[in-house]
Amino acid sequence: MATARTTRRVGLLLTALVSTAAGLLAAPSAQAAGPGQPDWAARAEASYRALQQDLYLGPAGHDLYRESTPAAPGGNPYSYLWEFREATQATVYLRGIPGNADRYRADAADRFTALRQYASTDPAHPGYDSYLPEPLGTGGDLFYDDNAVVGLSYLTQYRAGGGRAMLAGARAAFATDLRGWDEDPAKTCPGGMHWVETGANTIRAANVTGLFAQLSAGLYQITREPQYLDWALRAYHWNRDCLRQSAGLYRNDLNDDGSVDPTLWSYNSGAMIGTATELYRATGDRDYLRQAVEDADGALAYWTVDDRLYDQPAVFDSFLFQDLLLLDSQHHDPRYRAVLSAYAERLWVENRDPATGLFHFQSGNGGAPDPAQPVGTLNQAAAVQLFSLLAWDRRDYVRTS
Repeated sequence: MATARTTRRVGLLLTALVSTAAGLLAAPSAQAAGPGQPDWAARAEASYRALQQDLYLGPAGHDLYRESTPAAPGGNPYSYLWEFREATQATVYLRGIPGNADRYRADAADRFTALRQYASTDPAHPGYDSYLPEPLGTGGDLFYDDNAVVGLSYLTQYRAGGGRAMLAGARAAFATDLRGWDEDPAKTCPGGMHWVETGANTIRAANVTGLFAQLSAGLYQITREPQYLDWALRAYHWNRDCLRQSAGLYRNDLNDDGSVDPTLWSYNSGAMIGTATELYRATGDRDYLRQAVEDADGALAYWTVDDRLYDQPAVFDSFLFQDLLLLDSQHHDPRYRAVLSAYAERLWVENRDPATGLFHFQSGNGGAPDPAQPVGTLNQAAAVQLFSLLAWDRRDYVRTS
């Protein structure tokens, strides 16, 4: 999910706008549309219908998705795992809107059934490959960040009443990602998570380390098994010690030669906010809540300047906002939802094609719409996620992952 895959596969949020939105949206626990307020539930469902109409392949296509529409000439017939995972998370979040549990129960079940088709066929390397193995595809490398977010989807579905199979899926994703921890004590800042399972990997990345920490902390919060807390703390503190630039901002990765890629991404901010929140929920230690709030403050201060948020990949912003809402469940701050609302409104007005319901972005998956670019499952799913979360009952934000 890092830079190399961003190119293949958010607004002008001024302080006055955020302040106004905060005053309007600090409100009732249920997020029903009131006079003059957007009907976020209706927007989520409309965006989901467009996703299903133009990008979902249905039973005849093994319940999988296209990567984009129109499809790239000579491209894969199905999406990569990352796109499929985001469509899965979108379905789960849509189902979480009050009144939608039964209506979208079958859709959510279909996503988790179809997900298994990405499972590695190599018994020595269990987990989910980046692309479908035979007979549907040619397989692909196993990315540890992909597996971490798949685990987080299992956790989200478990928290929505998904049962033991969903918890087992999250446990399996954790076990897969354990292989990604770097054990070489001679490297600069020992530890951290590899990005991809290959001998050619030379980086330990903020995204996978933060997402693995969040998955581990979530599993500990549910199971109280010490190994999950141990790994959550190890990964969380590695990111803070080795890649934290300042409050809420984490540099992209540390190379084996000791060099650091200083690129900032909004989802790295989100994963660390989410992990600290989960650690607070699991341990009751208010230091973690303080750290989550500190990182949220820093992230908002940075990402809401100029067009930084708008120019980020929409899917990365979805991670940031779901983690801010998770924090909101423990430390209510109307700014979190206010910034999300303003950002989501901009996407609806500027990036959505009213004729199709599809969202257009630049080639880097964010920014102003470029009609020449294909519409990606990744971005359409991100829009469904964001609108769905705005339609949730605020008391349910404890269930985001």
